[in-house]
Amino acid sequence: MDGVQLVRMVNDISNFFNTEEDKEVAAEGVVGHIKRFWNPRMHKQLIEFSEQSGGEGLSDLSRAAVNKLDRTS
Repeated sequence: MDGVQLVRMVNDISNFFNTEEDKEVAAEGVVGHIKRFWNPRMHKQLIEFSEQSGGEGLSDLSRAAVNKLDRTS
């Protein structure tokens, strides 16, 4: 899966959690969803794309969530 597709997917997830007033809780919700439903290869690809592109295309909430993802998974 390419990085642009992963960014679109994580932004869609973030849109759902963005209704949460506490953005820290919202970011944790996005991270939890990714950990439950995405495979480790997708985690790695998203992190790599974010690092290489400087987070291009990521919403603020998505960027916060990506920064919380475990770099070793």
